[in-house]
Amino acid sequence: MGFDQSPKFQTAEKRLPDELRPAYAELVKQYSFLTQIRYGKGYVAYEVLADLVLAGWRQSATAHPESKI
Repeated sequence: MGFDQSPKFQTAEKRLPDELRPAYAELVKQYSFLTQIRYGKGYVAYEVLADLVLAGWRQSATAHPESKI
């Protein structure tokens, strides 16, 4: 099951206006990937990431060359 099929992902996503959902999905994807790399498990606090998007988080730059993303 992909993260976007998770009931917790969907519950948090429903709180967001349609125009913010792509930013939320991207943040979840990147956060999950990096927790998998660092800790061996793709843990995500979906509600917290939705709160970040509501607070204004958006990816504003390309990844640094040392990034794993």
